[in-house]
Amino acid sequence: MKITDIKTHLIFNPSSKPFQDATMFPPDPNKTGRHCVFIEIETDKGLKGFSYINAGRALTNIIQDDLKELLLDEDPIKTEKLWDKMFWAVRGYGRKGLAFQAISAIDIALWDLKGKAFGVPLYKIFGAYQDSVPCYGSGGWTNFSIEELVEEQVSYVEQGFPRIKMKVGKDFGASEEEDLKRLEAVRNAVGKNTTIFVDANNGYYAKQAIKMSKFFEKYDVSWFEEPVLADDIEGLKEVSKATIIPVATGEHEYTKYGFKDLITRGGADIVQPDIGRVGGVTEWMKVAHIAHSFNLPVAPHAYSLLHLHCCMATPNLKVVEILGAEMDSWPFLFKDVPEVIKGQWKPFDKPGIGLEPNPDAIKNHSA
Repeated sequence: MKITDIKTHLIFNPSSKPFQDATMFPPDPNKTGRHCVFIEIETDKGLKGFSYINAGRALTNIIQDDLKELLLDEDPIKTEKLWDKMFWAVRGYGRKGLAFQAISAIDIALWDLKGKAFGVPLYKIFGAYQDSVPCYGSGGWTNFSIEELVEEQVSYVEQGFPRIKMKVGKDFGASEEEDLKRLEAVRNAVGKNTTIFVDANNGYYAKQAIKMSKFFEKYDVSWFEEPVLADDIEGLKEVSKATIIPVATGEHEYTKYGFKDLITRGGADIVQPDIGRVGGVTEWMKVAHIAHSFNLPVAPHAYSLLHLHCCMATPNLKVVEILGAEMDSWPFLFKDVPEVIKGQWKPFDKPGIGLEPNPDAIKNHSA
């Protein structure tokens, strides 16, 4: 089997709502919509691999101009070889960032194709560890009012999620009192039996994060995500040592090399690789294994539909994130998705990843 073409479709979802976290500037409330890219790998045997990535036209340019030619006429089953070719091709400009998102998107589609070639769901190729995975409802954006925040977080509980996540670090860490009011309102609304995670999205400084962690402890917060700048590994280490709340981080890290530094320097209690950034399935699984060797749990960031199969085969999995913004977009982007039941999730028993793009999105919403 040989790769004959790689196609990209830039999709615009006009109904996607604006959101904000600690280190985002305020969105235009009158401007809605968000882009993503569908990737399709075609072969001479008629099989196709599919993936998607939340990005814009610049990513499609990297795939079409820099990566596609490397893969034409190659055997798509040789994922390690193809990953290595792409890695060295972008060495001068893409060891982190957009180029690695392009590699990630292609790698995921290659693994989807591999599952289809063997006629089995991807997690069975990896070697399943569990029958389903625990998950949590995630959102709590800082542009929400307290009323909107509580309504959203309660809705996750009502959908059967026993775990939820909300944002803190509002206004680049400048609204500490408001952070605490918002957290208190959510805790009071969902009760003591619901697990709450908080995510500062790099918004605090180390000493500030340590101070805030002492307040968060009173509300029984179960992890403190990205308390400081992702590149401040020493700061992450300081926060981790100063609080009983586990520090979760890693969504802005790239490759096994970046995670090697993060973990060995003590910057993470919970490791959060993002399959759309870290290097796709190939690199995500390696990072999960590295974390396992240090006896650390893994809790992937976003892209829940793409993480699902990897997580089914990860012994040190803690929980899978399902963003409310993602759930809202699924009917627009895909034909069908697996159902979450009481905070547990299992993929379809379809070959590969099991996702099929919504043809209407390609036909009527290509940008």
